[in-house]
Amino acid sequence: MGLFKLLKEKFSKKQDQDTKTYVEGMNKSRENFSSRLDSLSKKTKKVNQEYFEELEEILIEADVGVNLTLKTIEEVTSECKEKGISDSEEINEIVVEKLFQGYTEKGEVVTDVNFVNGTTVMLVCGVNGVGKTTTIAKLANRYIKLGKKVMLCAADTFRAGAVEQLKVWGDRLGCDVIVGKENSDPASVAFEGARQAKEKDIDLLIVDTAGRLQNKVNLMNELSKISRVIAKEIPDAPHEAFLVIDGTTGQNGVVQAKQFLDCVKLTGIVITKMDGTSKGGIILAIRDELGIPVRFIGLGEKMEDMEPFDLSKYLYGLCLGDK
Repeated sequence: MGLFKLLKEKFSKKQDQDTKTYVEGMNKSRENFSSRLDSLSKKTKKVNQEYFEELEEILIEADVGVNLTLKTIEEVTSECKEKGISDSEEINEIVVEKLFQGYTEKGEVVTDVNFVNGTTVMLVCGVNGVGKTTTIAKLANRYIKLGKKVMLCAADTFRAGAVEQLKVWGDRLGCDVIVGKENSDPASVAFEGARQAKEKDIDLLIVDTAGRLQNKVNLMNELSKISRVIAKEIPDAPHEAFLVIDGTTGQNGVVQAKQFLDCVKLTGIVITKMDGTSKGGIILAIRDELGIPVRFIGLGEKMEDMEPFDLSKYLYGLCLGDK
């Protein structure tokens, strides 16, 4: 049984709450991808060159990315010729399988945080406006509910209101927030956070970092300095470095990821606002171009709408959710 049919069999009859969240959150993206695939299939029962040109257009407009689109079209065309496949519905199913394979072939599919013995340190990066502070709160909420002792560290000292925002979330969640003086050195705040986290046997220290400095050199220096000082207190830290990307920005998210990748060794991507975009293919484009796994996906406004990324549920939500 092919992947397309397996997804349909697995999720169509009975959906848990997580799957429903994916289906509802991917509605706009599904309209721009799956619905267009269906229309193309109905219009073109027997495939021809025009069919593949339209298929290419659908993939690119869903922000799958030019490189992955061309690779997928080439592989699908080759398989169809080899197996003598000309039915458009069957070809659409092969497209979904190729997209799945493309994601898994880029390396291990990691989702949840890898906790170490002692304090696990997570750096959270992202340009202003992507929902970084809210994402930190949602991650903290998740692990507090899982029984972890969580501490927040407000090392984004350059953005007006960032520290206060984090303090408000800390109060709501009932976890400590380490802050410095106004315009203090971010690395010194991070160092104090690491020291206190270690002293208080904190399971997870989440460090908010500056999203936009004057240029990439400053950003690189700042993130490198934060990493160095944390490692002095907690060996091998930071253990995780997540980049938060606004799903509605499309290919700009890939550009942002490349810039931050030059500054810090990213271990994962968190995609926010996926429920507000029709460009759901951006997850596949990021994985294809950078090889970094998407670790969490934001599919709504509620605290519980930050889901560990599940490739099968994502593809189901993107391709089959309303069928």
